[in-house]
Amino acid sequence: MDKKTILLIIEWGIALSACAYLVYKLVTYDDYAGLGSSLCAMSWRQGAAMALCVALMPLNMTLEAWRWKTLVPMSWREAHRQVYYSKLAGLVTPWRLGEYPARALLRNEWAQTLSMGAVGSATMTAAIVTGGICGLACEWMSGSGAMVTGWSYIVTVVVVLLILAAALYLAPRLLRRWAEVSHRLVVISLGQSWVRLLCWCVQLALVLYALDAYRSPVTHYELPVYYLLVTVTPNVPIVEAGVRGGLAITLFGTMNAAVAGVMLWVINTLMPCVSWIFMRKTQN
Repeated sequence: MDKKTILLIIEWGIALSACAYLVYKLVTYDDYAGLGSSLCAMSWRQGAAMALCVALMPLNMTLEAWRWKTLVPMSWREAHRQVYYSKLAGLVTPWRLGEYPARALLRNEWAQTLSMGAVGSATMTAAIVTGGICGLACEWMSGSGAMVTGWSYIVTVVVVLLILAAALYLAPRLLRRWAEVSHRLVVISLGQSWVRLLCWCVQLALVLYALDAYRSPVTHYELPVYYLLVTVTPNVPIVEAGVRGGLAITLFGTMNAAVAGVMLWVINTLMPCVSWIFMRKTQN
């Protein structure tokens, strides 16, 4: 058995494991009645908002392909293939740690891919953390909404951000053995990460509106805070949808917010995973 065959077996093993997990989640989901009633109760404006949220999924994935293509030069088609496939690997690994190794598997260039993956992961996390901190600060200053974190949590997150900033500043020196990283590249990746975070926030706002899941008064400061909480909350794939739904209830204050959190997970995680199967066929 040659190396190419082994890599192909691993690739499909990850894909089949992820598909099995998705089937399990669909079979064991216990609130289809609530989901159905929420969808049936939507007005045409809310239906249009949900449709727009779904339509933004390819844009979301294209933004990630753009980030990845900037870090590791390749064609748009190949960047999309690797990004969609990595969603499958992230689904079956804690904290999505398998995403960049999956991209390395497709490229068969481990040192450079994992090094650039570390940069991409750090810039995306830094964008989410800074967005969440800004949201918490705006919420505190305006007095709108409910603070869902204490000051000790905020201090901890700020410390995490400082560590990420230091790591990104030192990245050109730390990773020079395996990849070419410059401060300019880091700044570009940070900007791209902010754009992707904005896309996530727009999608979240749309699905919350579609399901009438906002409490009153409405505040958009909580949108990036939601992604901050989702990012820093320890979870494994087997409970991820439930974690997102629970955090949405805590943050947005309505039971429909749980459905909104699950729906967004379906749109931005389940749909890309299923899409890869069809994209993979085009490569053969």
